[in-house]
Amino acid sequence: MAAQVTTIIEMRQERAKLWEQAKGLHDKATNEKRGFDAAEQEQYDKLMAESDRLKATIDREERFIQEQAELESRAVQPSADGGSESRSKKAIETEEYRRAFFDMMSGREINNEQRSMLQEHRALSTSTSAPGAGYTVPQGFYNSLIEAMKWYGGMRQSRATVLRTASGNPLPIPNVDDTGNKAVIVAENTAAGLGPDPSFGQKVLGAYKYSSKTILISIELLQDSAFDLEAYLRRAIAERFGRGTNEHFTIGTGVGQPQGAVTGASQGKVGATGQTTSITVDDLIDLEHSVDPAYRGISQFMFADSSLKAIKKLKDNMGRLLWVPGVALNQPDSILNYSYIINSDMPAMAANAKSVLFGDFSKYFIRDVMDVTIIRMAEKYAESGQVGFIAFSRHDGALQDAGGPLKYYANSAT
Repeated sequence: MAAQVTTIIEMRQERAKLWEQAKGLHDKATNEKRGFDAAEQEQYDKLMAESDRLKATIDREERFIQEQAELESRAVQPSADGGSESRSKKAIETEEYRRAFFDMMSGREINNEQRSMLQEHRALSTSTSAPGAGYTVPQGFYNSLIEAMKWYGGMRQSRATVLRTASGNPLPIPNVDDTGNKAVIVAENTAAGLGPDPSFGQKVLGAYKYSSKTILISIELLQDSAFDLEAYLRRAIAERFGRGTNEHFTIGTGVGQPQGAVTGASQGKVGATGQTTSITVDDLIDLEHSVDPAYRGISQFMFADSSLKAIKKLKDNMGRLLWVPGVALNQPDSILNYSYIINSDMPAMAANAKSVLFGDFSKYFIRDVMDVTIIRMAEKYAESGQVGFIAFSRHDGALQDAGGPLKYYANSAT
């Protein structure tokens, strides 16, 4: 830092000398009430051009020092997830960073300032998502990527709570079950007494590293000025991450991968013998009432599309279909007056399958670490005339299961 400051001071001094020389030429011509001759004009232009060059360099260096100071200041401040945020979000939020990032990804020439910006951010990043030469995606790209992932997985379309953190440090989610306690009437001058202690526990969200696998794009397509690389990568990465993480958010074991909602849910209803591939109206009503009324106000159903097909055929004792389509603008279709989510990773109805979920999905926590990185691999696929891209991101998920906010219906074994 000290050396950089010294260099800037020296450049400022040099620029001051250049200005004095240029000013001297100008003052001389003014005092003599004449314009520049050809030699003076050439000399003046050279002095001013050199002054402008130094000014640009000084501005860049001073901006670098300012950003570095902000990064160091942030590094000692605790972030939202309890860790240290040691990289500058501001840098990746700029249009300059976005342009440099996608120019570099496209294989276009980038200038020294853009290269320094990318390398500076990579060096200062605390990301462990990607090995080697990965670059953190621009903030705007990250936001649109997460939004696009909703279309490739039902869990993000539910009311699941999504936590975005700057780093991947362990993130405790407390569980408190106080359902055993309630207020009581006590007589005057009588000890209130103690009820059972609330049940405390916690789930700890980590940060499992996901890879998009290689995305291949032809060199000709990259060189086409009409090709929108940003949109193409967003769509491809969102689909792969969306499908991969949704599978784990739904049926993940919780061992070496996120805990899925199905895995964390409690038993609500089991189908009668013979219902290996079916469900009844009574089953759905029993499942609904297996969830505490405190959670039912914002509860939803979740199942596979094949299960919806079966449920759509169910009728109540008045002969009315249980499934009701939404009519008003933005009104969802419903079952028993509850909205539902189609999730392709939910088990289809089969023997012992936990095929339907019901409850408060806001008690399921999805953790996204905000440092998606992309590596460009030009040489590896050069013989086939293609360039490879691979993205890395970190996620986790778990159900805050205190009080049983989420219940499942299981088909019968036989």
